[in-house]
Amino acid sequence: MSRASLFSREVGAPQRTEITIGSVSVGRDFLLIAGPCSVENEKQTTETAREVAAAGANMLRGGAFKPRTSPYSFQGLGIKGLQILARAREETGLPVVTEVIDPRDAGWVSEYVDMLQIGARNMQNYSLLREVGKIGKPVLLKRGMQSTLEEWLNCAEYILAEGNPNVILCERGIRTFEKFTRNTLDLSMVPAVKELSHLPVIIDPSHGTGKRSMIEPMSLAAVAAGSDGLMIEVHVHPGEALSDGDQSLYPEQFARLAARIRSLMQFMKKAELADEH
Repeated sequence: MSRASLFSREVGAPQRTEITIGSVSVGRDFLLIAGPCSVENEKQTTETAREVAAAGANMLRGGAFKPRTSPYSFQGLGIKGLQILARAREETGLPVVTEVIDPRDAGWVSEYVDMLQIGARNMQNYSLLREVGKIGKPVLLKRGMQSTLEEWLNCAEYILAEGNPNVILCERGIRTFEKFTRNTLDLSMVPAVKELSHLPVIIDPSHGTGKRSMIEPMSLAAVAAGSDGLMIEVHVHPGEALSDGDQSLYPEQFARLAARIRSLMQFMKKAELADEH
């Protein structure tokens, strides 16, 4: 890797980057993003937003545009979905993140949300990376399904090079020979990113495993590994979800997990303070 890279600690910033979104300073505060995979209707989105806000989430996720493996699968509500997310933000106070998939849409989509997500399939869509770099809003850059750490960081470089320093990296699992899980969640990326870069890094255990039963243990493992946050799919009625129902937590499951995350973080903080003395 080039030592001239803006993502590197040597060139970009000797201290870890902190990115302010609403009342949260990502990189200092723990970012807990939660919400449905897809915005299906106003009732589903608003109810889920209320539940995750009450449990302690500090950002709402929801897909208005859904790039799917099959062209016949639910593709999202588009601008209607963005309007629903904006109303959910007004009601709950949660900042909103959604995926943008077309460079031509990046500008107007950014008017509705607080952070733009670049999905795994678009990690190397360089035109899109440059466009969100020009816009300047915080960007959540997911790791591609078959991408190396170097490739991932160099994609972040495209955004940084356009003058946008507000990049958050998201590990969401890579494709391997393993079939039991949807992907193979690579938690080693947390310390690896922190060794090479000043950018915050979070974990998506929902896509990383594809299994509701595995989200809690992998979330806690991510916290223990030093992740700056988590992105978790939550749905008020997962069995009725139009996408990713099997990897979506029920609200009560998310509330329990959020409480356990807080307890683990308190324990880790006490252990850190004890080590200092």
